[in-house]
Amino acid sequence: MTEKKFLLSPQNHNLGSACGSIGSFISMGLIICVCLLIFIVILHYGAEALSWQFLIREPNASAINTEAGGILTPMLGTVILTVIGILIALPFALATALYLCFYAKKGLFKTLVKSGVDILAGVPTIVIALFALVIFTQPYMAVLSAAIEGVEGSNRAYGKSFLVAGITMAVMILPFVIKAMEESLKNVPQAYIDGAYALGATKWGTIRKVVLKSARDGLVTGTILGMGRIIGDTAIVWLTLGGTIRMTGNQPWYALQNWWSTLTNTGCTLTSYIYFTSPAGEGNNFTVAFGASIVLIGIIILLNLAATVIGSIGEAKHG
Repeated sequence: MTEKKFLLSPQNHNLGSACGSIGSFISMGLIICVCLLIFIVILHYGAEALSWQFLIREPNASAINTEAGGILTPMLGTVILTVIGILIALPFALATALYLCFYAKKGLFKTLVKSGVDILAGVPTIVIALFALVIFTQPYMAVLSAAIEGVEGSNRAYGKSFLVAGITMAVMILPFVIKAMEESLKNVPQAYIDGAYALGATKWGTIRKVVLKSARDGLVTGTILGMGRIIGDTAIVWLTLGGTIRMTGNQPWYALQNWWSTLTNTGCTLTSYIYFTSPAGEGNNFTVAFGASIVLIGIIILLNLAATVIGSIGEAKHG
């Protein structure tokens, strides 16, 4: 039998390359147009609400723009929730990524761990929030929120607080941060690791002194992307943090002696505030909702820019 080889002619090859390039440019153009359209609409309806007072005043429950106050509490709530979520998720994500890259042997257990990470990444946030409500409303979880009082025969916990929402957010972002960190660890040149072993370094010493330092920029990038997911989520916030537009608990909430009360009570973030003030949610304050949306998108853009810059610095260091 004679072997037949099917090769593309130069004409077909050039035609395929041209079609691929045209398709790529069309797709890129559509994505840019959609993004620009979103930004234009949000700016058109929300620019009127933007001012320095809008950023530094606390919100009021009012459907009138001039009496709605500002978004200080939602912004601070976003920061508090993001810090709690990332601080809880970070050590677990890093430990899991290190295990998968340097300690796990090929086999059933490693496959189960990787499959579990993939499955968790695909679970809708509303399902994670409902699961959290089941867990954190148990009586023994009242230390994280508050016990329900005034209801006869009930000893359950309220199940809504910054701590509850932060733990739930950590579960939600865990698979994404694990994957980002795992890829960063895999990109450390093998020559660095072999060189450390050749000099007599232990496995943990090599990981601590060589691998983590070399992958530092990628690890930071994964952390920033995880923070972006926390900032942009609504379902978990609404179900596990509550719908109040101001901090609850002992007042003033920012006083040092009241911090535990603040963390174990309900609050607000930018996403839940947008839902609360928009016609789609509980309110009808169109302009204020779009103004808060501009601030939220600005924060997410800054985080993504930071991740891009840090990633570029890391690539430049490693050539």
